[in-house]
Amino acid sequence: MSTQSTTNEAALRPEVVTFGETMGLLIGGAKGIEHSASLDKSFGGAESNVAIGLARLGHRVGWFGLLGDDPVGRHILKTIRGEGVDVSRASLTDEAATGLMLREQLAGKSSVYYYRKLSAASRMRPEELDADYIGQAKLLHLTGITPALSPNCRDTACEAIRVAKAAGVKVVFDPNLRLKLLGLDEARTTLLELAEEADYFLPGLDELKLLYDTDDFEEIVDRLRRLKAQTIVKGGDRETYVIYPDEVVAVPYFKAEHFVDPIGAGDGFCAGFLSGLLRGFDPVEAVRLGNLVGSLVVQMAGDWEGLPTRKETDAVLNNVAHVER
Repeated sequence: MSTQSTTNEAALRPEVVTFGETMGLLIGGAKGIEHSASLDKSFGGAESNVAIGLARLGHRVGWFGLLGDDPVGRHILKTIRGEGVDVSRASLTDEAATGLMLREQLAGKSSVYYYRKLSAASRMRPEELDADYIGQAKLLHLTGITPALSPNCRDTACEAIRVAKAAGVKVVFDPNLRLKLLGLDEARTTLLELAEEADYFLPGLDELKLLYDTDDFEEIVDRLRRLKAQTIVKGGDRETYVIYPDEVVAVPYFKAEHFVDPIGAGDGFCAGFLSGLLRGFDPVEAVRLGNLVGSLVVQMAGDWEGLPTRKETDAVLNNVAHVER
């Protein structure tokens, strides 16, 4: 193989690899699901949301999962590919259907209804992982949703972490607590064990209050400092927290000028934070970028549609005026 070929292949390798379940999404209108005559079609999945966000920010990223060989699964795969994400390790199966979720927002509260039991993604298995693909990345991103889908999905997540660590790939873990998938006691065991393995841990403050069974912020910080991971705590009243051994740095949010939909803010933050790490930012700078991406996502409806491009985030950070026409 020529040196040029080797260089080209290296340039195409994903900087970040992530995997998990992406589901079809039907969104109710102002009347809610029960009374709406039509529903908007999209899709969503924490890991694919992050992957799309990173691709839009100019990074090479790979996402894989198991989708049903059905109209929903094929639409998801084509769209993620169209966003510039490498889906070469994703698969379609005719043995199970793509999962589905319905979402509505009524009286200021968002509700999600899942139809994912025995879905295609729940059949992911550790022996199907491509170790070389994971091992060539800089970061492996995963969430607590995947191990909650089934015992074999939990084994798959654990094996992916083992593969990444053996190859020197940093592990990023967002617990993404879903009590509709895991009871709280089981979630504490599963998610906190995975947090012990992470290099970057990205929990929300409300999640930590449940996982650590306390509302005491100082106690939570003390528990987090026992981890080896660099921990970033999302969901403060006005800021995100960077936890250091000897201090807690609060990074203020960016103001959302036009709030539309809260879903996807956490995944947007994660994409922005990881983008910052890949660019060589320190944790506080990376969190600032994550906060910006999160603030932009909520200004458009949908889980991932509002994720910004690198040009858009740079314009905000550099105070570039918008030219309407």
